[in-house]
Amino acid sequence: MVGACNAVNLTDGMDGLASGCTTIVAGVLLLLSWVVGVAAWATFFDLPLVVGSQEMTVLCAAVLGGCLGFLWYNAHPAQVFMGDTGSLPLGAMLGYIAVVTRQEVLLLIAGGVFVMEAGSVLLQIGYFKATKPAAGLQGKRLFRCAPLHHHFHLGGWAESKVVVRFWLLGIIFAALALATLKLR
Repeated sequence: MVGACNAVNLTDGMDGLASGCTTIVAGVLLLLSWVVGVAAWATFFDLPLVVGSQEMTVLCAAVLGGCLGFLWYNAHPAQVFMGDTGSLPLGAMLGYIAVVTRQEVLLLIAGGVFVMEAGSVLLQIGYFKATKPAAGLQGKRLFRCAPLHHHFHLGGWAESKVVVRFWLLGIIFAALALATLKLR
């Protein structure tokens, strides 16, 4: 839950990026929470039955609807900003739903954009510290800037281009997560 919370927070750096990706992941978790709550479907997909987890679909629908409504005003150029007050609870909510429905691994797959963003920060910090000379000079960097979306923005991509491409990646990760249900 803490990892999901911080990963969504790190992703919230461009207009519409965090809210769009959260909408995609909430849609996947909505389907999963419904499936694991119905005995026949849970058996069909070889998932653990979680009695009462259909109630999580209401929470997922609320997150999805809230993010879509927010996205109307947060798309580039943003009129309203999410900040820590929005991104931290949204990430925590995604983590909570994954824990309740016992789908933590699928959250890692469906939230691949969040994993990429958090991973880029960890790699950047680790590489910087590992290449820092003892004389107190600056270390080397893997990316122009971390999180990853800033790397592409500093590389010359327009903000809207970065956001839409990350949304597309989010859709691909979501489809991959849903495809793994029958690969078990």
